[in-house]
Amino acid sequence: MVLVLQILLALLFAVSGLGKVAGIKMQVENFGKLGLPQWFRVVTGLLQLVGVAGLVVGFWRDSWAAWGAVLIGVIMLGAVAFHLRAKDKFGAIVPALVLAVLAIALAALLGSDLGDFPN
Repeated sequence: MVLVLQILLALLFAVSGLGKVAGIKMQVENFGKLGLPQWFRVVTGLLQLVGVAGLVVGFWRDSWAAWGAVLIGVIMLGAVAFHLRAKDKFGAIVPALVLAVLAIALAALLGSDLGDFPN
């Protein structure tokens, strides 16, 4: 289960992070709708890619996957907060909320490895 969750999150956030950094129209519009500056979109995308790198290195070093999941979980909790601040409908918040829960679940499953970083 851990491996499946790790692969799923790595793939999803690789696509999401690259889309933010590349400035695809949907990401630019979403950040604008949330009232966030475009430089924040780029920083968020780069942080997502750092989280992905942690998840990928985590195939060999569990502590890296744990910290990658923590980073992604924090990013997604921030996304939920920004959606709430923008008074988005619940349906618009659900994807960020689900991804936050999945990332936090992975971090919890690997929690015993957090202290071994960078092992």
